[in-house]
Amino acid sequence: MNLDELRTALTDLDGQLLELVARRQELSEQVAAVKRATGRATRDFGREREVILRGRNTASKLGVPPDLAESLLRQLIQSSLATQEQARVAAQAHGSGKRALVIGGRGKMGAWFAEFLASQGFRVAIADPQGGLPGFDTVADWQDDPLDYDLIVLATPLSATAPLLEFLAGRAPRGLIFDLGSLKTPLRAGLDALVKAGCRVTSLHPMFGPDTELLSGRHVIFIDLGHPGALREAQELFAPTMAERVVMGLDEHDRLIAYVLGLSHALNIAFFTALADSGEAAPRLAKMSSTTFDSQLEVASRVAAESPELYYEIQSLNEYGGESLLALQQAVARLIATVKTRNGAEFSAIMNRGRAYLDVRAAARAG
Repeated sequence: MNLDELRTALTDLDGQLLELVARRQELSEQVAAVKRATGRATRDFGREREVILRGRNTASKLGVPPDLAESLLRQLIQSSLATQEQARVAAQAHGSGKRALVIGGRGKMGAWFAEFLASQGFRVAIADPQGGLPGFDTVADWQDDPLDYDLIVLATPLSATAPLLEFLAGRAPRGLIFDLGSLKTPLRAGLDALVKAGCRVTSLHPMFGPDTELLSGRHVIFIDLGHPGALREAQELFAPTMAERVVMGLDEHDRLIAYVLGLSHALNIAFFTALADSGEAAPRLAKMSSTTFDSQLEVASRVAAESPELYYEIQSLNEYGGESLLALQQAVARLIATVKTRNGAEFSAIMNRGRAYLDVRAAARAG
């Protein structure tokens, strides 16, 4: 065959591959139905291991790199799990016949929650200064609305959320209320006002971004504000998913978030700031590559693309945020001093202590 004929054959083969993927998705939906009917869990790690090992062995026999086969199978498994999870969420239908209001529903996480709630059977209304979303009801001025909803979600910027919570406390709506704030201490007054008003209130922090489709391995944090019924009802929304549901107090949340978000954000901001201030032109550095640098650059690039306003709030509004920034400052100062004095033993001690800490964390996650 000549070049054009070879390319045509490849195009035909690509189409066949995609047809097989579509067939696999159909089978995944059938698997999801059987699992629901028999009470089986959505995810089966043993089965995944069998699929990947069998794929690697088959790839070796066919002369295909096993790593390529594993990568393809993992993506297919992720897609299959996402399909099954979405089917399970829809089948559970916690919101069937209920109404929900998402304040700030035009934002990325607000839109994610609107879709998530709609998939559970909620009739979702959007309240946002930027207007509504296709397929959802729109509330032009929610503050003048009767607020007769079963669920009210605040997906608004931190600076706006606190006064909105206090406004809701003055109205004392009957439905469950929760916010999606990345920090909780700045919302203390508003959340306390809702508690005092006798509202069914809790507070959520979804530890994932709006592009997330599969919640397996993701965490959703629920803040216990002293209303067991509200806490339970909020958790039940995620019961059909594979998300890990974690309950903690308001102050504990922000102490941990100072490291989980504050420290990681600050580290990446410092990384790309150091690069930008280094005097090394970006095109010159683009010609260089290393495994560690490329991995760090990928994460830093995602951070740099995020909202400066949101990341500033996470750094500046956390009552416990200074602790993690000080820890970062001290760690950098220690590293500088160690290198400057050519103290190899101290450098090894830093590396070994960090490795031991990370090993303990990995074991805790695995357990």
